[in-house]
Amino acid sequence: MPNSWKISAYGLKSKIQDALIAHEADEDYDPTVVITGFEIVPHEPDDWVLEAYLPRKPNKNDKASFSALFSDDAPKLVIEELPEIDWVTESQQGVDPIHAGRFYVRTSEHEAPCDAELTDFVIPASQAFGTGQHETTAGCLTMLDLMKRQGVVVRNHVDIGTGTGLLAFAAMDLWPDALATASDIDPVCEDVVEVNAVTNHFALGDRNGELLMVTADGMLDPVLEVRGPYDLLIANILAGPLVELATEFSGAVIDGGHILLAGLLTEQEANVRRAYRRAGFRLATRMVNGDWSILWLRKRSQT
Repeated sequence: MPNSWKISAYGLKSKIQDALIAHEADEDYDPTVVITGFEIVPHEPDDWVLEAYLPRKPNKNDKASFSALFSDDAPKLVIEELPEIDWVTESQQGVDPIHAGRFYVRTSEHEAPCDAELTDFVIPASQAFGTGQHETTAGCLTMLDLMKRQGVVVRNHVDIGTGTGLLAFAAMDLWPDALATASDIDPVCEDVVEVNAVTNHFALGDRNGELLMVTADGMLDPVLEVRGPYDLLIANILAGPLVELATEFSGAVIDGGHILLAGLLTEQEANVRRAYRRAGFRLATRMVNGDWSILWLRKRSQT
């Protein structure tokens, strides 16, 4: 198997975030290329890097497409060949545990928390994102905990774009008797979620208190349709898909039900909130974690 390659460009935070938004809006961008942007070092918060991971040596078109994400004066491109490493797994090795609300998320290399009141999740490095290290996932865990503390009752919940299944597990911990469903567009997540469910002592199945995992694109799946409507829908994905799915999500949530949205930069929040306001939702609570917004919305009654 040929090694993968990486294109990097360094710039100010605003410039890199604009490029990320441009990539998200470009429906024709090569889906085999993974684009990511992030802060380089914590003590220099304005210095960011945009990276593209390719399954081949970048050609002229790859370089041009990457440079075109910058509206003007594209930074110098740094191109390098990468060794044969599972970069998702590698990036998750040795990460520090996080504490979000009542939840503690760690890899197996770390000890369980001393506080018996914390819910301990063990999520090993795997071929899927969502260990809680990402600010949006941590924000969602905190928001789910807030929902429970404010008295939200959930009998039927679904996690769209579940990744490792972590947010679905958190909802199951908070509402153990509810019907629980998780889905992801990536079929590799089915095995990942099943392994993580066993590791964290969650039952798999289609009954209340058990987790049913399906592979689906958005809400386009007969299982998701049959098991709905839901009183809690969780979607930690990206701003573009969140906007596109607003109407479908609204149809899948009961009147008075809740939706938890994440994966959107603060600059994208207004557009997402506008789409969901039109789809019949009102804001219950918002949270900002780093550069990311986490939104708890409630569906208005139609009567």
